[in-house]
Amino acid sequence: MEQLVHSAWSMIPFGLMLLMIAIGPLIAEHWWEKNSNKLIVSCLLGVPVAVCLIIGGMTHELEHQLFFDYVPFIVLLLALFVITGGIHFSGDLKAKPVINTGFLALGWVLASVMGTTGAAMLLIRPVITTNQQRKYTVHTILFFIALVANCGGLLTPLGDPPLFMLFLRGASFTWFLHLLPEWAFTGLVLLLLYFLIDTYYYRKEDWTALSADVREATPLIVRGKINFLYLLGVVLSVAFINEGTIKQMGEADAPLWLKYLREIVLLSLTFLSLYTTKKEVRFGDNKFTWAPIIEVAVLFLGIFTTMTPALAFLKAHAADLGFEHSWQFYYATGALSAFLDNTPTAVAFHGVASGLPESLAAAEAGVVSGMLDGTSFVAGIPEILLKAISIAAVMFGSLTYIGNGPNFMVKAIAEESGIKMPSFFGYMVRFSLIILLPVYILAQLIFL
Repeated sequence: MEQLVHSAWSMIPFGLMLLMIAIGPLIAEHWWEKNSNKLIVSCLLGVPVAVCLIIGGMTHELEHQLFFDYVPFIVLLLALFVITGGIHFSGDLKAKPVINTGFLALGWVLASVMGTTGAAMLLIRPVITTNQQRKYTVHTILFFIALVANCGGLLTPLGDPPLFMLFLRGASFTWFLHLLPEWAFTGLVLLLLYFLIDTYYYRKEDWTALSADVREATPLIVRGKINFLYLLGVVLSVAFINEGTIKQMGEADAPLWLKYLREIVLLSLTFLSLYTTKKEVRFGDNKFTWAPIIEVAVLFLGIFTTMTPALAFLKAHAADLGFEHSWQFYYATGALSAFLDNTPTAVAFHGVASGLPESLAAAEAGVVSGMLDGTSFVAGIPEILLKAISIAAVMFGSLTYIGNGPNFMVKAIAEESGIKMPSFFGYMVRFSLIILLPVYILAQLIFL
């Protein structure tokens, strides 16, 4: 059993789990949309792996994966989900290119503060309402997916789940600000392209509809503003309640409440948001439901369990995989993030990077963040590799609908509003492969 746990066969359940997430919505849409069925899949794949890990002497690794990766991951997502779900934007601004570009720019900036899901759900309905009189709107939703639901969340661990997992592995909260040049370059190029394209389509619009758009414009109103205070609390909690600032949290004999102090604070902020936000704002205006966070919880329970032996195998055999350069990590992470889930993809390639000879040498020397033989290390791996993994995991999630959770949510809301969105392959052919991918390749050539 121990030999099986450490073999390549141990990666099969992890691969099947990711494959189900990728193709489940495509081949069994109605069956897959039930969270109870997702839980069945997670249990069928996860429970046997957990048993094998316990029998194979990897109980400690399983416990660490579930209690110190999965629990903080879900608690953070829950806090962001509930708090942003209590903020509502309403109003109908003039659907001019400059206004639309401003909406996308706002979401792009907010994504790093409230997460890509939070920013996307906060702004998608106002964007749709603002453009309801216009005929050409699909391009706006496509760029919204790229900028708000993906690329914007690059600057903090709150921005996108893969970054939080890398944060848990040793990258400091402020380290992600080192990705500012890549974030700014990608975002500004996409915003410029969007402005030019939206200006082109705006000139093709029927002027009768545009006149109605001007007449029916109403001011933008924000409700549930107290949740911005709770959101600030989340940012401060993640930034300062960790082993980097409170050394006692990392001690083996630390009390349980101290080890989970950050999660206790985040849950407290979550309950405060639920208690102080008016129900008509959360459940009426925002149509808030628990289904999305339950879906994430049951799927990632299976992912984190099946990931445990896969990570051990990848780390042990990293030198045999042929990955050495940042561009290799960039495109490999990006390709899998586009078609699978970007969080386990980022964690898996961090595992590969941590198994490289230079990373092992740094680990033996006790280097987690610092220098060794002229190479800068962060989170136990060369900093350039961590940059490549982080950037690719966040940005390449926009190459397909299934690359990142908010993508499908934005698509569904747009279709509910009567906007005819491209098919799975139509999205790639009409948008991601001809607009996004060239920008991402250019970013790699410039920065990596």
